[in-house]
Amino acid sequence: MPELRRVAVNGVELNVALDGAGPPVLLLHGFPHTWELWREIMAGLRDRHTVIAPDLRGFGASSRAESGYDAGTLAGDTGALLEELGVSGAAVVGIDAGTPPAFLLAMRRPDLVRRLVVMEALLGRLPGAEDFLVAGAPWWFGFHAVPGLAEEVLSGNEAHYIDWFLTTGTLGDGVPPRIRDAFVRAYTGREALRCAFSYYRALPDSAAQLERAVAAGGLTVPTMTVGAHPVGTALGNQLRPVAADLTERLLKDCGHIIPLHRPRALLGLLRPFLAGAPVPDAAGS
Repeated sequence: MPELRRVAVNGVELNVALDGAGPPVLLLHGFPHTWELWREIMAGLRDRHTVIAPDLRGFGASSRAESGYDAGTLAGDTGALLEELGVSGAAVVGIDAGTPPAFLLAMRRPDLVRRLVVMEALLGRLPGAEDFLVAGAPWWFGFHAVPGLAEEVLSGNEAHYIDWFLTTGTLGDGVPPRIRDAFVRAYTGREALRCAFSYYRALPDSAAQLERAVAAGGLTVPTMTVGAHPVGTALGNQLRPVAADLTERLLKDCGHIIPLHRPRALLGLLRPFLAGAPVPDAAGS
């Protein structure tokens, strides 16, 4: 079982799961997840790595902060977390809402981030995702972005809403009941919803931060993108002109929530990449 610890950084307390021993790996979840998204991945890495999986600011059991949901602040939280834990260098893995802060941390702190894995998200307005966005952003982005609206509409109906994302994100397979229940608890209540949707309300600020980071220089750390449904190759397209050392892999027949839908296939990519070994072709996994 992972050890749970509260760590104070940047004016908030992060709930952090820790397991294993060896070179550190930091895992950053998205919406509507908590650190428990990574349970199977942690179990598959703990024999070779120290695995660090926080609840991001405002999510799960971490502090319900009033502000700071832009990618830059979240990157600052995670960098400070590593330093507070005495980690001088780590691989960083992000999915969904965890991808922009993972990317910014690698751009700003290549001394701290040794390898980067990003999955199933877009990096703001960076070129390369035009085909994916031809019909516009997914419907919930606009709904979540209106201050106060989603909290008012969804209060009392959180479980139904979270279940929709979990079922859609695993292409109908659903998730283990224990993890599903943990996610529902984490996103129940007006304040929990406000924090979750604050990430979407900060997206314009995050996009500007990403653009400034890319304008200031390229991504130097070895990087891997992992696509599934629906983002596919769009994130790789965005990073191809930016990253000096890029590996792109696509998991076919896999839903958006890769760590829950295809954990063994994901581990089959992560283990060699984290070790600096060749990464197998994931097509059809």
